[in-house]
Amino acid sequence: MAATASPASSPSLVTPPSKPWYKQLYFWVLTAIVCGILTGWLWPSVGVALEPVGTTFVSAIKMLITPIVFLTIVAGIGGVESLRRVGRVGLKSLLYFQAGTLVALAVGLIAVNVFQPGAGVHAHPGELHLSGDAAQYVKDGEGQSWWHFLTDIVPSSAVGAFAEGNILQVIFFAVLFGIALKAVGPVGVPIVDGINRLSAVVFKILHYIMLAAPVGAFGAMSFTIGKYGISTLTSLGQLIGLFYGTSVFFVVVVLGSILALLRINIFRLLRYLREEFLIVLGTSSSESVLPRLMAKLEGLGVRRDVVGLTVPTGYSFNLDGSSIYLSLAAVYIAQATDTPLSLGQQLGLLAVMILTSKGSGGITGAGFIALAATLSTVGTVPAAGIMLIFGVDKFMSECRALTNLAGNSVATLVVARWEHVLDTARVNRVLHTGTPEPAAAQPHDTEAEPALAKA
Repeated sequence: MAATASPASSPSLVTPPSKPWYKQLYFWVLTAIVCGILTGWLWPSVGVALEPVGTTFVSAIKMLITPIVFLTIVAGIGGVESLRRVGRVGLKSLLYFQAGTLVALAVGLIAVNVFQPGAGVHAHPGELHLSGDAAQYVKDGEGQSWWHFLTDIVPSSAVGAFAEGNILQVIFFAVLFGIALKAVGPVGVPIVDGINRLSAVVFKILHYIMLAAPVGAFGAMSFTIGKYGISTLTSLGQLIGLFYGTSVFFVVVVLGSILALLRINIFRLLRYLREEFLIVLGTSSSESVLPRLMAKLEGLGVRRDVVGLTVPTGYSFNLDGSSIYLSLAAVYIAQATDTPLSLGQQLGLLAVMILTSKGSGGITGAGFIALAATLSTVGTVPAAGIMLIFGVDKFMSECRALTNLAGNSVATLVVARWEHVLDTARVNRVLHTGTPEPAAAQPHDTEAEPALAKA
């Protein structure tokens, strides 16, 4: 069965380059972010009062995340010629995710040991008292074991997974549903067609919501600066600077080198996704651009089944920014509390983080819970030490989300190349012109096309 054209790759999600710059979404989002910073700085009480504006926009986006993930994965599986390809793409994605997580954790571990931002703080663990949200994060983290993501992947209710917005559980259910849909043969063809049509409707709703992206970014940034103040950025400036610098290094050097092997320029890819990065910066949530990211990657010519399986799964398993944050923050707390960590203990931390980092992306606070879970599991670093970085965690969450977004974009291209279905010339053409091209129909489940295999 030949795949139908993907309605998910809705052109309404991609801003036409022919529009004047002042009519493009990225300009208005950037303007909103600047206005939000000024509002929170000059009128802090007003900025704090604008919190519902930002949270409402993020909630509106999250409302559509689980249905879009479900529809995209089911349509992707239903559109391939055989389940063998689905399993192959899924396995390659998970292998790359694990390798990427390990590298990101190692980069963060090396950076914090080289620069030692926590040295000289000399905070006494006994004097650190958990309170407010930080106490709740630690409580949530203590309730999570290193293996929790393995058991939590199976929802107690399919409806509950959608209601709670648990992406990992929705992915699990969607994969089972898609496999069953393929297994029933011709009976499932009308259902696949119906899912494609339903996807078009859901993406049209998303298009309407994205028109409010500048408003959401303004509210979220106003609250952040009004609540925590610009001075918060300088109180732990060395830690923040190291995290941002390490993340930039990872994206430009590590991810850039991977793309260079594919003969793709990392800076052109970042420019192509500039609107998505600005929306993430304003909302602190990579989930807010998940549907747009999939549409943009399909616009590069990446096949729908690769995008539909790799991107949603990467949002739970490929969290490069969260991984860098975990290793850097854990060792920073150890340094700040004068807790000695041997090389073996740090490697033990890294081993636990490989597991606790899964599912820690998406929204603010999830990375903090993963950090608390790591410290509670290992026990060598006082969990109360997270109070030292709680005040600036909000400012680091933006960087986590931005790095996660970049990592999942690169991962999709790598998996497509691994599948020998990445037309590098086409990708570079789109990145150069800025004009997305519709994804080609999926080929039959044979070995890779010779022309693409040589690319």
